[in-house]
Amino acid sequence: MDTNTPPSNTNGNTNGNTNGNPNPPRTVLVTGAGTGIGRATAHAFAAQGAHVVAVGRRETPLAETAAYDEARITPLAMDITADDGPETIVRTALEWYGRLDVLVNNAAIVTTESLRTYTRASAHTQLATNLLAPVLLTQAALPALEESRGVIVNVTTSVGQRGWPGNSLYAAGKAALELLTRSWAVELAPHGIRVAAVAPGAIETPIADHSGYTPEQRAAIRKWQLDHTPLGRVGRPEEVAWAISQLASPQASFITGVILPVDGGAVVA
Repeated sequence: MDTNTPPSNTNGNTNGNTNGNPNPPRTVLVTGAGTGIGRATAHAFAAQGAHVVAVGRRETPLAETAAYDEARITPLAMDITADDGPETIVRTALEWYGRLDVLVNNAAIVTTESLRTYTRASAHTQLATNLLAPVLLTQAALPALEESRGVIVNVTTSVGQRGWPGNSLYAAGKAALELLTRSWAVELAPHGIRVAAVAPGAIETPIADHSGYTPEQRAAIRKWQLDHTPLGRVGRPEEVAWAISQLASPQASFITGVILPVDGGAVVA
């Protein structure tokens, strides 16, 4: 499937809206869906029968994500930090499927910079992806989520509840996203929208591969993570995706404002 190609339903229409269906499939929008937790999350929701809009910057990884179930997962190559990114992403999802039920703010970047080396530009780049983009995408999605009485799931990090020496801006952005999760849960509850977050610990994803860390630095970080993980192993993206999909499920209808660690016990060690 080519990226950014509208899905087709069984009637041959280019819009996946299921008018007249009293129980249409949910539509789920997942950012950072090209690899790692985002890819596993797209797969988890597709396996539940949802329509998934898989958003990311790079077309090839998105196509690989969609190959899991091309009838359920539609890739959308977009930069969530672009000026018109949030509005275009939400508008496209609604054009394709006619509704939006779940928003998963997963996309994030990590850099090798620290307090002594941050520049205005590098700090802005990291916060634009990790914090500002979720705010603006959520804002753009609010009318559709209010109509569906939908769910927002933010992906943060267990490090944000402790500290990350040498990468404080990443941890700070994720900690801010957790505060937004709690605030939005209260603010949006009267509108029928639930908000929760999943805080992964050490997970086997390629995020560090794209950060600029050397293999030696990545090994040192992994050792530090494992030293602070009571279960003594690295988690799998599928384990985080399970938590995301469960928090977004109808069975979790009385859960909001929660930050769920998926970290092998790291946050309590």
